Amino acid sequence: MEYTYQDYLEVLETNSETQLIQFVLNAIHEHKRSEKYEIAVIADEYFRHLDRTIIDYQKLLYTVSGKVVPDNYSANFKLSSNFFFQAVTSLNQYLLSNGVSWGKPDTEKRLGKDFDKQLQYAGERALVGAVSFGFMNYDHVEVFAFTEFVPMYDEDNSALCAGIRFWQISNQKPLHAILYDSDGYTHFVWKDGFGSIKEPKTPYKITAKKTTIGGVENYEGANYPTFPIVPFFGINRQSELIGRREKIDCYDLIISGFANTVDEASLIYWTITGAAGMRDMDLVKFVERIKTVHAAAMGEGQTAEAHSVETPYASREALLDRLRDDIYDDFMMADTRNVASGSVVTAQIEAAFHNIDIKANLYEFCVLDFINGILKVLGIEDEASFTRSKIINQQEQVGVVLSAADHLDDEYVTRKVLDILGDGDQADEVLKRRDAEDMARISIPEEPAEDNKPEQITQQQE
Repeated sequence: MEYTYQDYLEVLETNSETQLIQFVLNAIHEHKRSEKYEIAVIADEYFRHLDRTIIDYQKLLYTVSGKVVPDNYSANFKLSSNFFFQAVTSLNQYLLSNGVSWGKPDTEKRLGKDFDKQLQYAGERALVGAVSFGFMNYDHVEVFAFTEFVPMYDEDNSALCAGIRFWQISNQKPLHAILYDSDGYTHFVWKDGFGSIKEPKTPYKITAKKTTIGGVENYEGANYPTFPIVPFFGINRQSELIGRREKIDCYDLIISGFANTVDEASLIYWTITGAAGMRDMDLVKFVERIKTVHAAAMGEGQTAEAHSVETPYASREALLDRLRDDIYDDFMMADTRNVASGSVVTAQIEAAFHNIDIKANLYEFCVLDFINGILKVLGIEDEASFTRSKIINQQEQVGVVLSAADHLDDEYVTRKVLDILGDGDQADEVLKRRDAEDMARISIPEEPAEDNKPEQITQQQE
């Protein structure tokens, strides 16, 4: 059951502190039991290189009687790939790594000095867990992941109107929760099974004023014109892991199995003569002893012969390459293998970045929706723009600019070349030095002063 804003209003109408405490606790439990929360937790594990499928994988043996027992004798590597981390990070940093450019100079200051950093974190959490939340906390933005925040949307217009942030260090430690609504926040705590309000409702903005007599401080509270927490939805409002997990699991299982094959020396198998009474587990122990002490005692009439086989690596390598290409295509990542070395032209670079450019266009709409929501909370009217972090052929780009220099003014050419070289912030200084050098070359010597003029001697003819 997903709690809504209307459910919260019903509890407020009871004016019961006990019911409010129980409501917050129930909302947290229901949130953690939801399918969306489970997906967000799994996606976060994949983001941290913890492939749950490969971690939970257990090799098994089947006895003659059909009994299933764990295989504790052969190698069982569990290799997790970083495809998901790479996909999320590459898209997020491709669009946001250079920060936000604003139309008005004071916007960045009002959002706080760490806004670009928090925006990148909010985008990362949205791509991983389908949605994250940005809280405008007076003079800076704080980000909550879906795994730590219970959203309560309005049933009529789907707007986010309230929410609960919760945290607990361990099951033996107290559970904390902060309930946010339109007119302030309330801090709850549960310890030893008992819940209470740790801090009553407090306005979002507190101003302290001192009187002229006695220096007594008076505190005035105020709130924002709208709910100060804004959702940041990922593309299609779902985790980027959806629809791609199966191929990642397949890749990890194949490469782990490949490592197991090499490690456990399955290139060699044994045929034992005169040992028809040996059970499957006895055979496993025989092989394990051979691998450990490199010798085995055989009974009368028994022989053991080793046979080597070629490792079937070609088919696995081909399948791994195919899966890698499919994963890159599914995530629409920029595959730079073809442009990582050698001299490549701009057309090749554009082709390599075509897919991620298309996806970044969709992602940019998600980012702008979130930013506009934050600006609305602060009452700011401005437009954000981004500079994408793309590989370029600097030599080719500079050559194009210089080839058109005859038709452009010197300042434009200078600034454009410095932008391509990544030194655009030094353009003003470079232009000043160049102007100073030009003035020095064309300067005219000053007329000497009257006192410094040489004496003119005239000879009078007699």
